[in-house]
Amino acid sequence: MTFEKLSDNEEKIGKAIVNAAYQVHSQLGPGLLEKVYEVCLTHELRKVGMLVSRQVDIPIQYAGIHFDEGLRLDLLIENKVVVEIKAVDQVNPVWQAQVLSHLKLTGLRLGYLINFNVPLIKSGIKRIIL
Repeated sequence: MTFEKLSDNEEKIGKAIVNAAYQVHSQLGPGLLEKVYEVCLTHELRKVGMLVSRQVDIPIQYAGIHFDEGLRLDLLIENKVVVEIKAVDQVNPVWQAQVLSHLKLTGLRLGYLINFNVPLIKSGIKRIIL
């Protein structure tokens, strides 16, 4: 199976997200609430000039009907990359499927599931490409 390569811009955004997650985790460590990590990750990304939207409502179309209560993205970076933030002891596999669903419903290709409640942040970052 062959996948279309991500754009240079998507790759740049992805690197900024990973770098910001490392920065936040190195400063705060694990054990805080998701909202704290969301606010701090947003701050780090905005510091490097990224457009970041928090708690973005995305409507869905189902059976020819438009629903405004579709889904909510934790972070939408540059209107191109979805970030779902967790701060849990154990990651539920359904959250990866949730990010995939977010990508399908938004028409975007790159998403991240980031769990900050880990000793090393590299084990808490999952990159998802559609």
